Amino acid sequence: MQDKDLYSGLIRLHILYHAGEGPIFGLEIIQELARHGYQLSPGTLYPLLHGLEKRGYLRSESSNVSGHFRRVYTITPKGKKALNRAKEKVRELFGELFER
Repeated sequence: MQDKDLYSGLIRLHILYHAGEGPIFGLEIIQELARHGYQLSPGTLYPLLHGLEKRGYLRSESSNVSGHFRRVYTITPKGKKALNRAKEKVRELFGELFER
């Protein structure tokens, strides 16, 4: 198992978190994740976004930004509920990981 396999769930949560803050798009999320040490290519990120959308956590639409079409993602009510539940689980897990 590679380390990145351990982080895939955290990356999905990070995506949901930012989508909860406002509309997101691929390059923006790639740059945001890079600030946290995650190096994702579009070939890795877009399947994650599509998977979150397929599961009903995100929705997307095409947007014209300065003459370029961009797919913009927003969190759904289902995504907000899932993110809130995940936050509780993460708090519990991190409490155990760092209590020693």
